[in-house]
Amino acid sequence: MTRDEALTRLRLLVGKDLRPMAEEYRVTVFKNGRKNKGWAGSVLERHLGLGANSRQEPDFGDWDLKLVSLKRGRGKLVVKETMAITMLSPAHVIEMPFEHSHLLSKLQRLVVCAREWVDEQETRSPLVSVTGFDLSDGEMFRQVQADYDAIRAALKQRGVRGLTGSLGVLVQARTKGAGNGTESRAFYAREKFVARMAALEPDRKP
Repeated sequence: MTRDEALTRLRLLVGKDLRPMAEEYRVTVFKNGRKNKGWAGSVLERHLGLGANSRQEPDFGDWDLKLVSLKRGRGKLVVKETMAITMLSPAHVIEMPFEHSHLLSKLQRLVVCAREWVDEQETRSPLVSVTGFDLSDGEMFRQVQADYDAIRAALKQRGVRGLTGSLGVLVQARTKGAGNGTESRAFYAREKFVARMAALEPDRKP
C-alpha cells in the first residue's frame, strides 16, 4: 500500500472511535488488568492489513505508520507523551552515521495519526487527525541529526549507561519499558517534536 492510499483510507476514520474497532480486529486492550499501550496503533495497522511486527525498517516499505496520543489541556488537545520511534542498537548506532541509521529510515516518510486519550480505562478514543510527515533537508533535519550525533558520541565514550534523557533537543534515547535494570534503549521523539509531526504546531526552528 502506498502512503497516499493509506492517508486516504485512514482519513476516512477521523472522528471514529478506535475502541470498538479493537474488538472488531481482535486487538487486546487489557489483559489480566494490564493495558496494551500499543493497542490503538495496532488497530490502525490491522485496518491497513499489516500484522504485528517489531522490525526496525519502515513497516510499509518506504514509509512508516505512527500513532500518537493527545489529551485535553486548557481547552485544547495537546501531546500526552513522547513517541517511541525505534529500538536503539548500540553497535549499529556506533557504526552508522545518521544518513544510514534506523532512526532516519523510520522518520523520513511517516503517516502520523493522532487519537484522543480520554481516560485510563480507554472507554473511548476518537481518531483526531491523520497527517503525512517527511523529515527532509532543513533545520529540523539538522537538529535530529545533531541529537543522533550527541547520542552516538555518548555511546562511544561511556556505553549505554552514558545515555540520559537530557540528551537531545527533538530526539532522546532512554530505557524502553519499565526499566527494571534492563539496558534496552529506544529512540523517542520529545513532545514538541511529536506536536510538529502531528501538525499541532507550526513549522519553526527546533
